[in-house]
Amino acid sequence: MLQRELLYAAMGTGFTCFATILGAAMVFFFKKDLSHTTQKVFLGFAAGVMIAASVWSLLIPAMDLAEAAGGNILLPVGGGFALGGLFLMALDAVLPHLHIGSEEPEGLHANWKRTTMIVLAVTLHNIPEGMAVGLTFSVAALDPAPGALAGALALAIGMGLQNFPEGAAVSLPMKSQGVPAKRAFLCGAVSGIVEPVFGLLTVLVAGSITGIMPWILAFAAGAMIYVVVEELIPEAQLGEHSHAGTASVMAGFLVMMLLDVVLG
Repeated sequence: MLQRELLYAAMGTGFTCFATILGAAMVFFFKKDLSHTTQKVFLGFAAGVMIAASVWSLLIPAMDLAEAAGGNILLPVGGGFALGGLFLMALDAVLPHLHIGSEEPEGLHANWKRTTMIVLAVTLHNIPEGMAVGLTFSVAALDPAPGALAGALALAIGMGLQNFPEGAAVSLPMKSQGVPAKRAFLCGAVSGIVEPVFGLLTVLVAGSITGIMPWILAFAAGAMIYVVVEELIPEAQLGEHSHAGTASVMAGFLVMMLLDVVLG
């Protein structure tokens, strides 16, 4: 049964990783960097998708699984959510990384290349995405109801929609700063590989410990919300006019919610 879960998780996270790779490939078709407004729209859309996915695809299923197990709902869901946020906060404080458009790196001091730290910044918020998609497909593998797989597909499509511009947002700025197109593409593509890696690792951990699934689902939700509040929404609101960023957050939330309602 674990093999089936891993297969499903590999397919789901493989799709979202491929979306990032396709986005990174835009470096071969566009000569210019993304405009500031376009970056705000992409970041806001990603934030909206991740907020909606955290609720419908992670927290609600975590509550349902905890209730079905007959245990306390608040402890695994609330505790897992808090641990997920703390985990990303710790990574953010320790791992050297540099956000696109920023001059000051974050995390511990390291004499790493600028491109390396930019890739690590994107990799940070791809970790909870990979966990979320991997876990959702793992749950779908165990549930014979057709709605379970449809809900997992909805999450993968939503994450893929925001991963495509995310890959471009890594590779295009690098090219504009003088990095060769092939190297910029590889950097953007590598940032997405962490999704299947962490997705499969999380499924292995969840499958080996009985009753941990609600905790892990809530953990992924907490990590995603941390990324949204710490990084995506603030960057989507930069500048004098924040309407584009605000509208894109709402659009991303609406798209992910409709995908879950229609497919799930």
